Amino acid sequence: MELCNAQKLIRQAEYAKKLRPLLPAKVFLPDPSKLVILLINWAILILGWAIASYLDRWNLYLLWLYLPLAIVMGNSVIVLLFSSHDLMHGSVIRNSHIIRIISLLGLAMLWMPPTLWKAVHNREHHNKTNSLADPDRNYLYNQPKTWGKWIQNVCVPSAEVNPISLIVGMATAWGTHNFRNLTSVLFFNRESVNFVPAAFTVKTKERWLIAGELFVIAMIHLSILLYLQFDFLKIVLSYFLPIGIGYAGAIFYVYTNHMLCQMTSVNDPLINSISLRVPQIFDKLHFNFSYHTEHHIFPGINSDYYPLVQELLKIHYPERLNLLDAKDAWNLLMQTPRHYKNEDTFTDWSGEKSVPCAIIENYKIM
Repeated sequence: MELCNAQKLIRQAEYAKKLRPLLPAKVFLPDPSKLVILLINWAILILGWAIASYLDRWNLYLLWLYLPLAIVMGNSVIVLLFSSHDLMHGSVIRNSHIIRIISLLGLAMLWMPPTLWKAVHNREHHNKTNSLADPDRNYLYNQPKTWGKWIQNVCVPSAEVNPISLIVGMATAWGTHNFRNLTSVLFFNRESVNFVPAAFTVKTKERWLIAGELFVIAMIHLSILLYLQFDFLKIVLSYFLPIGIGYAGAIFYVYTNHMLCQMTSVNDPLINSISLRVPQIFDKLHFNFSYHTEHHIFPGINSDYYPLVQELLKIHYPERLNLLDAKDAWNLLMQTPRHYKNEDTFTDWSGEKSVPCAIIENYKIM
């Protein structure tokens, strides 16, 4: 099979131009029913906190009964992220004012101001995927060894990561990602910032909106903690535990989306992105987020139809599609270093290892 770094890069727009006529018109229509799913999952969280308000009356040996609910609440945190993700790509509704309000609610548990998400994800990541200018890429070996790079090196899955650091990292990496980008744009807002993989700037109006939305989000979290009376047991079981579970589930997808791929100067989703095979229940719960290459070709389509796009990719670009079983993608993350030595080679913190990004070719599903 031809190595990925030897293939000619094709722009995202070229894939979309070829495949769009092969898709039915309904694929491109918004699906407002997904707003209901977002609201249902907020209701699950509220129910969980309501039950948790009585945890101080439970016998200690019965507290384990709350754990299944904490797991369900953790999944709701994931669903809120992915439903808001679809909402902000315009595949749910098209009314920008309603999108702004609902997305603030949907992204609140992720501490993600919608204006920042629109900038870092929709604008920067999607247009510059896995390039030097992508804020979501791996750090380069030759980038300064800043606190941001050190945290990623210690906590992100790799051949060198410590198991305990990995567990802590899975539950907190989403927060680290947010903190890096928030501090970058709110305190500096210049492209010379070196503690992020790739710095970007926002307009003055966006900067103020981000600050205002962050304040509202902070008030939402403070209200939750006040409702739980800052009780240690209630907060641990119904606030920190579900958030940690939710962040870990979301970051699993984030890690496997692009971190195993080569860097590309041209935005070629079939080379710089990975789609996963996961149990069907997770695709149902998580809006087909495992179909990530398909999403990067058509960011604004109804996510219910990503499998249809994948079938077309298998027909027209079978040798290019990065399709891996989720366990294989995770195992590869744990077998490879996490910094880029160059655009098609991974290396470690010390720069001693050299592992080709083309290693994923051995695991691709045809």
